[in-house]
Amino acid sequence: MGTIGQFEVLGQQQHARAGRLHTCHGPIETPVFMPVGTKASVKAMLPEELVDLGAQVILGNTYHLHLRPGEATIKKLGGLHQFMNWHHPILTDSGGFQVFSLSNLRKITEEGVEFRSHLDGAKHFISPEKSMQIQMDLGSDIIMAFDECPAYPTTRDLLKESMDMTYRWLVRSREAMTRQESLLFGIVQGGLEMDLRLESLEQITSVDLPGYALGGFSVGEPIHLMHEMVRVVGPKMPAHKPRYLMGVGTPLDLILSVDSGIDMFDCVMPTRTARNGTLYTWQGKVHIKRVQYKEDPNPLDPECDCYTCKHYSKAYLRHMFMSGEIVASRLNTIHNLHFYCQLMARARQAIREGRWEAYRDDCLMRFVKDDAKS
Repeated sequence: MGTIGQFEVLGQQQHARAGRLHTCHGPIETPVFMPVGTKASVKAMLPEELVDLGAQVILGNTYHLHLRPGEATIKKLGGLHQFMNWHHPILTDSGGFQVFSLSNLRKITEEGVEFRSHLDGAKHFISPEKSMQIQMDLGSDIIMAFDECPAYPTTRDLLKESMDMTYRWLVRSREAMTRQESLLFGIVQGGLEMDLRLESLEQITSVDLPGYALGGFSVGEPIHLMHEMVRVVGPKMPAHKPRYLMGVGTPLDLILSVDSGIDMFDCVMPTRTARNGTLYTWQGKVHIKRVQYKEDPNPLDPECDCYTCKHYSKAYLRHMFMSGEIVASRLNTIHNLHFYCQLMARARQAIREGRWEAYRDDCLMRFVKDDAKS
């Protein structure tokens, strides 16, 4: 087993990399998609099912777990891994994105953020030090530094102020980190201003950390601008550390970002769209409520070997969804998460076998039409 925090690049073609990040709950093979378990649960899924479909690492949400049940309760009960029966790596976000999205409920100062709970209106305060303490109490394998995530659109001056604040908060976050088993990642901000992104990258990477992330995307910006930004900034991130693109995105987004050197991804998209009846397949998106599937005896995706595709027809999946049955969310989520995990597993294999360009181009041919319709 490698040293905790060690990142090995096991294969590379152009900017696309296949690697391995060592954590105290086991290695993470990259590129990797991380299902989102906001409140200590990936919606509609059991931990054992996540393992079966290929999930290696999941996310917990600092903001939500702080409000309920509280980090002290989780620590008392053995930490987040024990609490949710997930004995593999866990990454927790800093809580910054959730706090800053509550624009009418929060006040930002140099010290941190005062906000009112969306649950009961009670006042709370999170600083970089508090965010680190919460995440350490949760027992996270990967801890995200407290950052300010500016809204889109915003002015250049506000982007610059936010970016500089994120750097100062990173320094405080690192000083507050005392749990040696946890890996601290810094977050690059700067919006869609290329020079600010590169300046933020220089600031954040001046602090030696086990990994770095790109934040502030998927906040409403035109998606082609995100692709352009990642294409430039991704390869400039430290080559010997994991690179994490936060909150992104569609299968096309992931493939283009892997091509730009990104190693780690998370997004609520596969689970949320599953509950809404949109399913990702190797033939493109399927909107299962459409009447054309009412008597369709075929599996959802003939190229997929997930539990859903092996056991159920599109007709049954449509019937369950139209009937509002809970099992619809279960079966749809199993498939979408399996698809995302397979997308990355095939990417890892293609990179290590020297077939990345062919795999990338095949995926682009399959998925571009889906994103064009979105």
